[in-house]
Amino acid sequence: MSASGDLLHVVEPDGLSPRRALIGRAAMWGAGAILLLVAGAQAMQALGHADLGFTTWRPTLYAWLLWMTAFCWAQVLIRGEGGKRLLFVLPAAFFVGSMVVFPLIFGLGIAFSDWNLSSPDGRRFNGFDNIVQMWGDPFFWNALRNMVWYTLAILVEYVIAFGLALLLNSEIRARRFFRVAFLLPLMLSPVAVSWMIGKSMLEPRFGPVARLGRELGWENPSFFGSPEIARLTIMVMDAWTFIPFMMIMLLAGLQAIPKELQEAARVDGAGGWRGFREITFPLMIPVSITAILIRIIFKLKLADVIINVTAGGPGGATDSVTSFIFREYRDRSNVGYGTMLAMVYLVLIVVAMTILMKAADRWMRPKG
Repeated sequence: MSASGDLLHVVEPDGLSPRRALIGRAAMWGAGAILLLVAGAQAMQALGHADLGFTTWRPTLYAWLLWMTAFCWAQVLIRGEGGKRLLFVLPAAFFVGSMVVFPLIFGLGIAFSDWNLSSPDGRRFNGFDNIVQMWGDPFFWNALRNMVWYTLAILVEYVIAFGLALLLNSEIRARRFFRVAFLLPLMLSPVAVSWMIGKSMLEPRFGPVARLGRELGWENPSFFGSPEIARLTIMVMDAWTFIPFMMIMLLAGLQAIPKELQEAARVDGAGGWRGFREITFPLMIPVSITAILIRIIFKLKLADVIINVTAGGPGGATDSVTSFIFREYRDRSNVGYGTMLAMVYLVLIVVAMTILMKAADRWMRPKG
């Protein structure tokens, strides 16, 4: 090696010692032991097995903050420079854990409890009683069955949205105006839509749609009187709000298709339907699947239109699972049972979306 120095950069070792690593591990495991002891003691008191004088869960929060600090410091002591790089990630990871994991744990504790806000007895652990009650609850299964119908309606919404996207992608007069006009329902909140349409336009006595129905021969127009018509009306109102969302995604996908492909198809003799079937639609499959999956996520949260217009009626015919859980909280003050329903519904959503996303990924994967 020359005196001028062929070695441009020398990486100095971290200088880690066994004693330093031992101190880091001791701090991390010691703080973890404190966290387990405090959380266990508070859990014992919450279950009624001991009275240790805790009034809030703040001691567990402070123990958690202590463990997070000790864990970050231990990574620097044990890993050196690698631990310092981890400090850019660990705070965000701990924040997500604090905002997601802890509420989930507390939610599970409430789900396995008998807790009615109108009862003077307060909260008490009841094991699997809420699951047994849910299994025999016909209103819950009716709401779950309604969600299947609401979700299947997305296929009709997709067809309408695709047709509108094709229309707005073509050379029609006032195309920009229609693009903005079709997006107006998406700009309104579902609560505004429910009052504007469900409570005003569809009002059975003085609503303009009901009056038009009477003029056309419908003697007693009632859009929320029978279960089938009420469910269909909710589907239409929700579709009117969210079809523009799917339309704008599909329109963006259509505009991303190279014009040369469509022109080459026309030169080869492919007409409108054949070009759509063999060129446009296959290229739109990834965008279509993405739009449908996102729409399913929104649909699974359907509640506000139902709560404001029908409150789940008539007889629970329009209830979604989310609106049914809301009414368990608001109308019956049944916090324990409502939380159990929410947890079960969360598991169903995660399982269903995982299956759908894996099926979509396998379908979009090139056949080799």
